[in-house]
Amino acid sequence: MIHPQLHFSGQVWRPPYEANSQLLQLTSGCTWHKCKFCSLYHGTPFRMSPLSEVEEDLKVIRQWQPRARRVYLTGANPFALSYNKLVDVALLLRKYLPHMVSFGMFARVTDITPKSVEELKNLHHLKLDSINIGIETAHDPTLDRMNKGYRASDILEQLTKLDEAGIHYNVFYLNGLGGKGNGMASATATANVLNQLHPCIINIVSLTIFPESQLYQEMINGTYEEEPEIERLAEMRTLIERLKIKTNLLGHHVSNTVPITGALPNDKAAILAEFDKAIASFPEKGLKAYRDRIRHL
Repeated sequence: MIHPQLHFSGQVWRPPYEANSQLLQLTSGCTWHKCKFCSLYHGTPFRMSPLSEVEEDLKVIRQWQPRARRVYLTGANPFALSYNKLVDVALLLRKYLPHMVSFGMFARVTDITPKSVEELKNLHHLKLDSINIGIETAHDPTLDRMNKGYRASDILEQLTKLDEAGIHYNVFYLNGLGGKGNGMASATATANVLNQLHPCIINIVSLTIFPESQLYQEMINGTYEEEPEIERLAEMRTLIERLKIKTNLLGHHVSNTVPITGALPNDKAAILAEFDKAIASFPEKGLKAYRDRIRHL
């Protein structure tokens, strides 16, 4: 018996907390594809799944998971689709999965820009309840150097719109992105912005440079110097120490030499003590050897 297959192509990523979600491809690749550090979607051009393809996949999902309650739309940033197209997708989800409670996806900060608060509220009404956003940092010199295509003021303005619309969001912070000597500035600038927002989860990932990225070539030719591992630990400690908001921390990614999880503010003291211990006892050479053994994320 041949089972029907869903239209997945390219790299498929989802956050760890979406492990029980039904995955549905809405896009593949990334609309931006210019971040110097990124190799996640290397070699995959951006493609939007036609609505006819999405509907075909939903028919398959209805057959095999008719009571699916959570759907995660895959692709680097499906939220780049226009408001009208996202409404069409939401209506298809409602049509084929009547038990669905919510859906979510990845987004770039700039994907939010063309959508009004009223439009965001309408999408929330149609069961869009969360978005994952790789802000990376709110340190403008680093954002500029890494060619992120936005600045700290854009992070604040666009995520404030999500707060106003009632859409939950989780952010990704890329520890070590600023390079040697810039860790404290990156942590401080990011905490200052996040303290004005309401992220549900702050995901912490530590920069690991792979040959497919432009940043790898800059590292090889000496125009970019990696942030030392101990400085990265101090950067993470500074970020967490300066956060004044109620949020959750997920820092147990394979890239983190000191994995941490917890809820702020309750677990702050324990997490800071963990970093103090690591900074005092872990050798730079051993931590760097661990990072060099990471082959993929």
